[in-house]
Amino acid sequence: MPRFSIIVPSHGVAGRLSQALDSVLGQSFGDLQLIPVCDAPDAPAGEVAAGHAERDCRVTPVDSPPSAGLGGARNAGLRAATGAYVLFLDGDDLLLPGALAALDARLAETGAVDVLYVEHERAPWWEGEPGNPAAPLLAKAPTGSFAPAELPELTGVPFPAWSAVYRRSFLVEQELAFPDSHFTDLGWGGLTTVAAGRIAVLRRVVVRHRLRRQGSRLNLPGPHQHALLDQVDLVLTRAAGGALSAERFRALFEQLFTQVLKTASRPERLPSGHRAFFRRAAGLYRRHRPAGYRAPGGSLGVQHRLLAAGAYTAFRALRGANQVTVRAAERLPRPRMLRTRLRYARDLRRPLDPRLAVYCAYWGRGYACNPAAIHAKARELAPHIRSVFLVEADQAHAMPQDVDYAVIGSRRYWNVLARATYLVNNANFAEGIVKRPGSVHLQTQHGTPLKTMGVDQSTYPVVAARSGSFTKLLGRVDRWDFNLSANRHSTQMWERAYPGSYEHLEYGYPRNDVYCTATGEDVARVRRELGVPEGATAVLYAPTHRDHHTGFEPGLDLEAFCAAAGEDIVVLLRAHYFYDRGRALGSDRIIDVTAHRSSEDVCLASDALVTDYSSIMFDYANLDRPIVVYADDWDVYRETRGVYFDLTAEPPGHIARTPEELAALFRDGSYADAGAAALRAAFRERFCAFDDGRAAERVVRRVLLGEPPEALPPVIPLADRVPAPAAATLARS
Repeated sequence: MPRFSIIVPSHGVAGRLSQALDSVLGQSFGDLQLIPVCDAPDAPAGEVAAGHAERDCRVTPVDSPPSAGLGGARNAGLRAATGAYVLFLDGDDLLLPGALAALDARLAETGAVDVLYVEHERAPWWEGEPGNPAAPLLAKAPTGSFAPAELPELTGVPFPAWSAVYRRSFLVEQELAFPDSHFTDLGWGGLTTVAAGRIAVLRRVVVRHRLRRQGSRLNLPGPHQHALLDQVDLVLTRAAGGALSAERFRALFEQLFTQVLKTASRPERLPSGHRAFFRRAAGLYRRHRPAGYRAPGGSLGVQHRLLAAGAYTAFRALRGANQVTVRAAERLPRPRMLRTRLRYARDLRRPLDPRLAVYCAYWGRGYACNPAAIHAKARELAPHIRSVFLVEADQAHAMPQDVDYAVIGSRRYWNVLARATYLVNNANFAEGIVKRPGSVHLQTQHGTPLKTMGVDQSTYPVVAARSGSFTKLLGRVDRWDFNLSANRHSTQMWERAYPGSYEHLEYGYPRNDVYCTATGEDVARVRRELGVPEGATAVLYAPTHRDHHTGFEPGLDLEAFCAAAGEDIVVLLRAHYFYDRGRALGSDRIIDVTAHRSSEDVCLASDALVTDYSSIMFDYANLDRPIVVYADDWDVYRETRGVYFDLTAEPPGHIARTPEELAALFRDGSYADAGAAALRAAFRERFCAFDDGRAAERVVRRVLLGEPPEALPPVIPLADRVPAPAAATLARS
């Protein structure tokens, strides 16, 4: 029997789950059972848990459907627990170093207590000092184990489930389980303390609770707020049937109704049914009020008396429930010209156009990437929706003739942004664009994250200095309704990097559809357009941007590479789009395709990819063609930019550290050998799960046509897909 069973529910926190699990498995005290509770084995969190289980036999994943809620997930974990003591840890929190050793030592001192209460740290998700809310109360506790009556105010109500350790045999004997519905921590805390015979405290922070940017789900408005009263009634009814002293019952009653009054004083949490909530709360108050109970003094005491009397109107007046609305003008954009600003403000007062969609790619660089692929599919599946692409003035000439566009900053630009119902972007719209009620913002992203993104960049000084205000970034994130993912890894990293209340769409990247739909004729046509010589092996060289460089540095002598790699090698050079200045850098064997509009065309034309750490490798893997990672400065890049996983440990093909190693891979053909194919297959399994050629269709049907998820085309399994043929395949056939 392990000493501890640690139960970790994971619904909605897959992006941080690995950190929570690692904080447990990395403990110096190793006699433990770790139980991640996932929605399903194939859910994002399920994959994380399965990976940890493969590496460590102490990990025992279990499943609990999302409909069972947090309480159901914890109960599922309890049923699987075999340890002498049980701990709970939320899937985005951390068990601090040395925590289990400290708990084991304290339990050895106190003996077999039923509940051991511990301190926890509430860490702001971004800025601010962490708090330790349990410390003042625990400081009053006796030094050893004691009966709950010795500290009546320690009722368990103020403590979340993960701020205590529970003897498992006590839970089994008392048949304790988490109550259904919401506010289960409150119910659980009250029930366990009512049942406990001996308790103790550990005056040490054991858990770091990382507050979510979105705040607690329990603070959101909705009918679930009524469940608070269910938990209060459950705990007080159980307490009334036990042998609690009058002092303990009074403390329990007061703490529970403190929680009730917090909700009753915030009518915004109950947009409908606030009066019914108050009426029921008043009934519970009168039913459970201890004999001779005296309400506290001051304003809180007045609230108690009004609740006892059921004086709803007076209570609302006391709490100042009339909300002051924030004027929309305070959030209006600031176009440079006063006349444009006034026109935009006027257009914002006009109704949304339900048949207007606005698209933008790479801050207006033209018709490209996921927005372009979605736009093309929308014209096919949703022709009733009028589409306008946003583009910078110097890129307008490159727009396809049949695509309607507006120049960024123009009068029409502000007009369509004010009126459009659908807004699609692979970066972000301008700072001052207003998110109107009823509008739908789709963030498509433009790559799979290897390097850190969003707020995860904050700990890397070189990157953070160039990123601008993270507060403003998150203001833009708050406009998103949907966020597109190409794979589960992306979903988890976006959740960390861009915390928000949007819905993840795991549909694949629409721009990658062409890798499954293009024909041999398409490949041959693009190679002719780019000037790839007949019979040549076209190697696409696509290095990424480096934040510690001031301009484009190829990182590789391409002429020397061609000379050493073989006579049939030509290089398609595609620098990061930051360095697209419209100037070609090519030669006889180097074709500069940086300015070419479509990166997808460039990938189709090539026979192999050489890149360092660019996200193009994740897209290119859909073609199932050779990839070589040129990692000459991996350690520097990892330290200055930060990465989400070790690419050198899980590469999509062979790795070269020097120009000589890179040239040798092509000279002897090993860049495409069986070892490279095996690495690529594993990489594709992880990162190409959803890119099956129908991503754009799924997006259009879900976002523009409003079809339910279950009606969308299912993802074609990886083994059943047929990527676009490479030039070498065409030559052989």
